[in-house]
Amino acid sequence: MDKLLQNIRNLNQLVLQGKAMEAFEQYYDEQVVMQENALPPTIGKTANRQRELEFFGNVTDLRAIRALDVTVGDNVTMVVWHYDYTHREWGEKNYTQVSVQHWRGDKIVREQFFYDSVPAPVAAV
Repeated sequence: MDKLLQNIRNLNQLVLQGKAMEAFEQYYDEQVVMQENALPPTIGKTANRQRELEFFGNVTDLRAIRALDVTVGDNVTMVVWHYDYTHREWGEKNYTQVSVQHWRGDKIVREQFFYDSVPAPVAAV
């Protein structure tokens, strides 16, 4: 479990340093399956690399990213992230997300992201 904790800490540190794609290349398996909430999963490192590049390419203003909590279990890690950014297509986003990673050795083979995908109600004026 110590190795898994070190891996997720290293991965998180790369993300916090603005090196998310470096973390992806280092820690994700060639057959990785990634899934947003209950949407259909994206399968394989090539398809997920493209998805990640499209996401980061559309972030126009990154105001904050913080890892709030990390937990480690038996070949699984979970990170609670807080994001605050502007996306070219989605506008301003400010939310908390739980990322659950399933590991085989030193590689993530499955990751699922859980977050509120419903816009907050707009207060009446």
